[in-house]
Amino acid sequence: MTTTTPDTATREWGIEAVDVDAYLDRIDHLRLPPSPAALRSMMAAHIRAIPFENVDVLIGHPGISLAAITAKLVGRRRGGYCYEHALLFAAVLERLGYTVERRMARVQPGGSGLHTHMLLVAHAGGEPHLVDIGFGAGMMYPMPLRDGAVVDQAGWEHRLDRVGPLWTLSKRTADGDWEVLHEHDEAPQRPADYEVAHHYVSTHPRSPFTGQLVVMRLEPGVSKRLVGGELTVEYADGRVERTPVPVEDIDRTLRQLDVELEPAELAALLTRLS
Repeated sequence: MTTTTPDTATREWGIEAVDVDAYLDRIDHLRLPPSPAALRSMMAAHIRAIPFENVDVLIGHPGISLAAITAKLVGRRRGGYCYEHALLFAAVLERLGYTVERRMARVQPGGSGLHTHMLLVAHAGGEPHLVDIGFGAGMMYPMPLRDGAVVDQAGWEHRLDRVGPLWTLSKRTADGDWEVLHEHDEAPQRPADYEVAHHYVSTHPRSPFTGQLVVMRLEPGVSKRLVGGELTVEYADGRVERTPVPVEDIDRTLRQLDVELEPAELAALLTRLS
């Protein structure tokens, strides 16, 4: 296992680019010393405040420098996808005194899923915790990195299993089975690894993010997903509502999902979607 010390985090990951106080204001959270409880409450506050969205990928502004991420996710009512959420949260955690490992996962490992999803392992209370802060509208809380650990994620149970060198994350389905979401190993990552993965995910025609709008929000008992031209609202009790969203309603729907675009961004997005 390779962990990041404060010195290497500053040098390699540039964590000084994050304004921690501005970030805490953005998510409406107090500055607290590292602990499992503080990690849990801060992750939940981040998920409630900052949307998962891929607008910049669609309009051609997909930079993931920490300065660019901070300007967008902290300075504005915007969100991002996994690299943006995870790089930001890792930097904040390290600035607050946590030890953090940045890892990479393969989504839908039983099929043709790519090894491109960024997640974190944060150490608190003497134990590592999976902090999958950028997995769409799936995870709200850390999970102890233990074989067989089960955590209720805003109404949907998730489980971690150790299979050889791999950690597998699964979600309990409505019929009681477990659906494998992704798997990851403990290989240390470097900034260049995420730049390469981000370039593929943000430009390749087979990427799920280059051909359609994706916005996701999670709150206790409710998951909202705008994918393409349809808004799906899923409830923890099993109810599902689907609503078509025509192009002329995109701006209003985005604002309802806490994504506020500048006029030029909105015009570029509507042109792309049209």
